[in-house]
Amino acid sequence: MNSGHDVIVGITHNVVFPVTVTGSDDSGLSFADVDLKGPHGGFYTTDAFCETATACTTVFTANAHPAPGSDDPVDLANANAGTWSVDALVDANDGDSVFAPGVGSFGLKRAAQLTVNASPEPVAKGARITVTGKLVRADWDTYRYAGYAGRGVKLQFRPKGSSTYTTVATVKTSGTGTLRATVKAVRDGYWRWKFTGTTTTTGPATAAGDYVDVRP
Repeated sequence: MNSGHDVIVGITHNVVFPVTVTGSDDSGLSFADVDLKGPHGGFYTTDAFCETATACTTVFTANAHPAPGSDDPVDLANANAGTWSVDALVDANDGDSVFAPGVGSFGLKRAAQLTVNASPEPVAKGARITVTGKLVRADWDTYRYAGYAGRGVKLQFRPKGSSTYTTVATVKTSGTGTLRATVKAVRDGYWRWKFTGTTTTTGPATAAGDYVDVRP
């Protein structure tokens, strides 16, 4: 299912994801019908012909805001986010068939985005800097990104010359999704916010690092 990854959808772009059903029959697999079922909705295909004797792949397309007059991609609503299951009906070349309900599952999640700003910059060593940002996520009902309130977001720092970020603090977003933390400037480096996502409805997000020059 989507190569083992969640399906994360924003508000404007088509998200195309494959589902591969594998199995075996002495005559070889012919085609498969795949149904995806989740909270308040479902996606369906018919007669996805198998590319090999043991594997059948079909492709789904989803979007929160399809083009006017379009029946495909599927128009999502916020209530559709969550855990989805995969049902498969597979036919073999000799007429055998098998129905496998709940053969797989995946998360269909709303995309999230993060911003960051660290100031002042440059700053004297030992002085305080303020790191702000905002966490938003796709609203599939309004076709906009909206602030995501009450979520824990990690504040991370990467020293100049290093490739590794270290978590400095965890801050909860405000009612509008904003973030704010005050930290001591010790050395040159990059500050960022990182949100790991939720287990059911929302994907992860990481802000690009904001560089701060610390002067003696």
